[in-house]
Amino acid sequence: MNQRLILSSPLFEIMVSRLCQQLIENHGDFADSAVLGLQPRGIFFAERVVAELRSITDKPIPLGYLDATFYRDDFRRREQLKPNATKVNFVIEGKKVILIDDVLATGRMVRAALDAMQAFGRPRKVELMVLIDRQYSREIPVEPDYTGMKVNTLDTQRVQVEWREQGHEADRIWLVD
Repeated sequence: MNQRLILSSPLFEIMVSRLCQQLIENHGDFADSAVLGLQPRGIFFAERVVAELRSITDKPIPLGYLDATFYRDDFRRREQLKPNATKVNFVIEGKKVILIDDVLATGRMVRAALDAMQAFGRPRKVELMVLIDRQYSREIPVEPDYTGMKVNTLDTQRVQVEWREQGHEADRIWLVD
């Protein structure tokens, strides 16, 4: 297994801060906005974004975790999947929802998340934020509104994000063959 380092600290933190500034420009005081992190790894990115937004704006920003495992159209075709917890303690009806994931590849998880969100109300608007947008691997026409970095990949490659919150010594993004 070959792996190549794409990004690490402090550029990692700068990228997250830049994305937070873009959110502030578009959402202002976040009065009618909410953040949903996609399970399993999007929650680390969502927690980091919300923590930084709260420190900058000093506003309460609702944060939830959404598991879309059973909403995937390839659910029964894949190996045994283990579901994660969904934790959405607020209604998203009429809100601007920022859906956050670490890596956007085929688009299937985002499509499934849109279906899963309907259990919590009908949002006024849904925006997608991803740390990494894998180019040339999309199977469903989904494009992020906020992107940390675009990475050109082959079908045989994957992008691996390591978070300090997962016990890694530093935040890093790898391209793995």
